[in-house]
Amino acid sequence: MEALFTIDEETGMTGALELKGGFLTGTILLNLDTEDDNELTIGCAGGIDITATGSYKEKDMPADHTPYTIKVSGLNGGHSGMDIHKGLGNANKIMNRILHMLDHEVRICVSSVDGGSVRNAIPRESSALITVPTAQIETMEEYAVNLASVIISEYSYTDNDLEIEISQTVGTPKVMDDHSQINLIYALYACPNGIYRMSPTIEGLVQTSNNLARVIVGNGSFTAMCLCRSSVDTEKMDEVNMIHSIFAMIGAQVELSGTYPGWTPNPDAEIIETMRTIYVDMFKEEPQVNACHAGLECGIIGTNYPDLQMISFGPNIRGAHSPDEKVQISSVQKYWKYLMKVLKEIPKK
Repeated sequence: MEALFTIDEETGMTGALELKGGFLTGTILLNLDTEDDNELTIGCAGGIDITATGSYKEKDMPADHTPYTIKVSGLNGGHSGMDIHKGLGNANKIMNRILHMLDHEVRICVSSVDGGSVRNAIPRESSALITVPTAQIETMEEYAVNLASVIISEYSYTDNDLEIEISQTVGTPKVMDDHSQINLIYALYACPNGIYRMSPTIEGLVQTSNNLARVIVGNGSFTAMCLCRSSVDTEKMDEVNMIHSIFAMIGAQVELSGTYPGWTPNPDAEIIETMRTIYVDMFKEEPQVNACHAGLECGIIGTNYPDLQMISFGPNIRGAHSPDEKVQISSVQKYWKYLMKVLKEIPKK
């Protein structure tokens, strides 16, 4: 028996990417990385990072403007693969919608934006610094309150703690030039986010999606980061090309990185039936055997070990990739007993 420990699974999977063929001698891989204790995962999506960067000319805040801050917070966030089908609010998309609508109403200037955190988490928070024509403050504030109310109402079912705060501040910040500001707001508005296509063969499985994970604007430059996932590589690249085209049209540089392959299910693998039988014997119910819309290291490892039988399982985890992430302690005990039984029952080869 071999034990394989990898690093950096959450942020780049670099440990698995550095694993070379011939290092492992086993023929079965038990991947301890599934978030429901009644599931046996036999396939997953691949992914790729898309980063768009660009620069803009800064100008002084107009003399007849007043600075304001905007804060979007209280969203649930979550795993950008496993939770992408839930219709959760994305702080970057919500913030950009607010900027777009305010600019249309009173012609604001954008000074800075900071939204999201890591590529594989649905963004929970975003903040922005803008300036507003002083003569139109009353109009803007009334419009902003109504807009915030509409957006909060739209997400009342999925994100009932969503808060949108718009408040006057002080200072004379630098702001974006008009042309760059309009281009960036339009590009972020057009950038796809959420489900791109559901699987036509596996009911309820997301096949391809994108997460607008990070938006940073300030000091003359901007960055927008996405994580695109798919179990079909050609479809993944189709959405990547869509995103690339959107940002290329505004003159941004677009870099693709961190690509990793999906894991194609092999339902005939002996280990699947072995573990299904053990599960039924121990817990008197059938496990769910499925594929998931998340990136597991099995896809990478399987590239160098094509004959390896692989299966993934684990305890109940909720709120993955969010500050609310937790594990159900009782399910850890169940999972441990199951693992011990599986190791005893796997036939020697």
